[in-house]
Order: sequence, then C-alpha cells, then structure tokens
Amino acid sequence: MLNGAKPAWLTFDCYGTLIQWDEGLIAAVEKILAKRGQTRATPAQVMEFYDRHEHELEQSKPHRSFRDIAGHSLERALDELGLGSEPSDIEILTSGISAMPPFPEVVGALAALRAAGFRLCIISNTDDAIIAGNVAQMGGHIDRVITAEQAQAYKPSAKIFAHAYDALGVTKDDIVHICASPQLDLAAARDIGFRCVWIDRGTGRKAPPDYRPNMVFSRLDSVPDYFRSIGWM
Repeated sequence: MLNGAKPAWLTFDCYGTLIQWDEGLIAAVEKILAKRGQTRATPAQVMEFYDRHEHELEQSKPHRSFRDIAGHSLERALDELGLGSEPSDIEILTSGISAMPPFPEVVGALAALRAAGFRLCIISNTDDAIIAGNVAQMGGHIDRVITAEQAQAYKPSAKIFAHAYDALGVTKDDIVHICASPQLDLAAARDIGFRCVWIDRGTGRKAPPDYRPNMVFSRLDSVPDYFRSIGWM
C-alpha cells in the first residue's frame, strides 16, 4: 500500500515504463543485423549481451555520456557474439531509441494524472538529446526531465535522485516514483527509501529478493485508478 501524504510530484523511469524499450531495441538490432545479412544470432541474444555491458559501463568511472555507453555496449555485444561491429551501428541504435514510442496507455494515463494536479518528472539514464524525441511523443504532459547527463550519474546511484530532488525542491518523502526497472529503480528505492510503484510489464525481470515495492501494476493506467481509490484523485 501507499502510505503517507499525497505527493505533489510523481517521478517516472522512462524506458520500459513509459517508452517501449525492449520492442524498440529489438527493432534497432534487427536493422543492424539485416544490413550485414547476419543470421548467426537473434536480436534477443544481442539484447541480452547489450544489457549486461550497458549496466556495467554505467557504473564505471569516469562518467560517460549514454551515447558513448550505448555505442560501446553494442560493439562489445556484437563482438562477443562473433558478429563484428561497424561505426554506423551506434547511429542506428541511438536514433532508434529517440524514436521509440510510448506504450499505448501511457499518454492517457499521464494526462489523467496531470489533470488531477500531479506534476510529472522523468528521471532517466540517458542523454538530453536522446530522450527529447521520446518526450515529444508524450502529449506535453511531462513537466521536468532529469537525465544522467545532467546529474553526471546513472541509476541506481543515489546521486541522480539527489540531483532530481534538489532540482524539484522536494525530499524523497514528497514524491512517488513509478518504474519498470528492478535492477536500477527498485534497487534505488530499496537503498534510498522513497515510495515506489512497480509497473511489471511481464518481461521476466524480477524485483530484488530483499525489497517489495509499495504497489505493483501491469500497466500505467492502473495508477490513476488506484490513486482514485485512496482519495488522491
């Protein structure tokens, strides 16, 4: 259950929560493999290797741009699978990320939350230029966007959340965070102690065994319905 005062701000993870990350990433990898006629690995296999390298590089020092991390992660994934990489691959990937659309229910759910008086902020492990294309597809309902580029830190680091709270003029107790990422956002919720709603879209990703989110839903439009049931809307 969600306890405590009604928050003024709702913060959101972007990719996988609002934006169709897995679907978009697979589509980008399909293009990369098709232009070289590669059939020795599936896009899903490349994605698995890519995810592992991306998370490792995000925690390395010094801080790198997400574009740089995405490029190196893709290069390592393709090389590890014996497929080889080309300089044009990163442009296909990053332009594909910017074009990834929201899940079908997202814009309507964001509109309902904003109409109820909540202010909406994205906190995302990305660069400003990359996420701009995604935010443009969200119906003008997003009030603020906090990126790893701005904070010079990637989730699950407390630094990016501290940067967001400072920018919004709130504390961790004044927000509810809504996310789909167990490895990044749920781990941060466990360590920092902010209220958290998990959007479990059935990807098979599991919550940390030592943490239980305040609420779990399979779609974002369940959030306004729940908020109405507890008197927040």
